[in-house]
Amino acid sequence: MNVPSLLANLIVPLNLSVTLLLLAVILSMARWRKTAALIAATSVGWVLFWSLPTSSLWAGGLLEQRYPSIQADRQPTEQAIVVLGGNTANNRDNWFEPYDRSTAVPRTETALALYEAGRAPMIIVSGAALDGGQSEAHMMAMALRNRGVPSWAIIQEGRSFTTRENAVYTAELLRRLKIDRVLLVTSALHMPRAMASFQKMGITPVAAPSPPQIVVPEQPDFSFWEPDMRTLDASRSIVKEYLGLLVYWVRGWI
Repeated sequence: MNVPSLLANLIVPLNLSVTLLLLAVILSMARWRKTAALIAATSVGWVLFWSLPTSSLWAGGLLEQRYPSIQADRQPTEQAIVVLGGNTANNRDNWFEPYDRSTAVPRTETALALYEAGRAPMIIVSGAALDGGQSEAHMMAMALRNRGVPSWAIIQEGRSFTTRENAVYTAELLRRLKIDRVLLVTSALHMPRAMASFQKMGITPVAAPSPPQIVVPEQPDFSFWEPDMRTLDASRSIVKEYLGLLVYWVRGWI
């Protein structure tokens, strides 16, 4: 496991909280009780912060609202549509509601809407095989073909494991095709890092995010301040994006 992946897993709210609690126990046994108490309090505070819906609405909303989602027929006409592999909170319609496959909105649905609206003549799908099986690009291509997009209109980029590689390998394809402007499709949460990565490669992307997921649900009993395990679990995506933006900035990738 590389350092960015290790950090991404360590800083996940629940993982970091457990790690800090274990450290607090060790320090307490070594008679560093004040330091141990401070670390234990930080651990509890960290996990409590990310279990509150209001925290996700604030921190996640800052990223999701950077590039607002608009209807496909209101997007400009560009040379190609680029779809990045991955999903956020299982592509669920709303971050704070249980997963429902029938209402999930995968990124391919956003790309399909753009294609059917005549916003671009081709779709480039980008993503490697994360589990050693079929690549994300291949699976997205199949999903698009099943919805009526002709094979000749789909190009697969199946080498990329990260957002950085999405940008690098897709840019190589685009340069061969003499394309420099694209509609970029990913989740609203992931869009700031994706846009910056493609811009760094000399591509001019137009943000075409999937609908935002971190929004107040229509449940009458929804509470902004009640800790929730679903919110805590999903918050790892927000933390990952902020860490990703920091790492990419430090490495000069954005």
